[in-house]
Amino acid sequence: MQSQDQVQSTPFIASMLDLLERVEYRPATYAEDLEDIYRLRYDAYRREGFIEENSEHLCIDALDDTPNCYRHGVYLDGKLVSSLRIHVVAAQHRQSAGMLVYPDILDPLLDRGMVLIDPSRFTTDYEISIEYPALSYLTLRIALMASVHFNADYALHVVRPEHGPFYQRVFYSKPLAERRSYPGLAFPVQLLATETKITIPNICRRHPFFMSTAAERRMMFDRDAHGRAPLTVLPTARLAQQALREEKMLA
Repeated sequence: MQSQDQVQSTPFIASMLDLLERVEYRPATYAEDLEDIYRLRYDAYRREGFIEENSEHLCIDALDDTPNCYRHGVYLDGKLVSSLRIHVVAAQHRQSAGMLVYPDILDPLLDRGMVLIDPSRFTTDYEISIEYPALSYLTLRIALMASVHFNADYALHVVRPEHGPFYQRVFYSKPLAERRSYPGLAFPVQLLATETKITIPNICRRHPFFMSTAAERRMMFDRDAHGRAPLTVLPTARLAQQALREEKMLA
């Protein structure tokens, strides 16, 4: 397995690192940030006809209130452009989107003491996604950071079948189960999984904008005694690469 010190450099990677300089992540622990995320979800799902209209124009479900849930907004030049929800799934906390549909597949993994990262409710601003189609990488970067921070065994991907090849190509994910129905959605989903402890070094070598420092990961996922997190977190991919280079020079 190749290590992260052999990171690639291409025009695409350079452009992604430049775009990342304009990005900030906001752990959503305050009501106003959560409402903005729920409204972004609603607009995205209504545009595609995935959910019914509601008077609040918000998309929220019971999984948003579980103790193992983390919600983040991604802001580009100060504007909310995408969001992602993360569930850290373990034996004592089995609530997540994947567990709703695939408990027969995932329960045995949890019974063996494994930790799973289950990202869900991945939504983007429609106009921004057209202008910046690679924004999905920087949003899913949150899931990789969570996988490292929580020392997860697998990162799950409960996605539309047509999106499966993207996750297989970028995250080395493999199908774990057949297509099934997800409650409240008008399309089938498929379960894929990335064996994170094996694949993350290769993922970061190919796409170094996924790299992060321990400090960034703590700010993203640690909470104070009141359940609060920093208001904003700046990406550290460049810092992580520089630290790795310096470590290699001193070795």
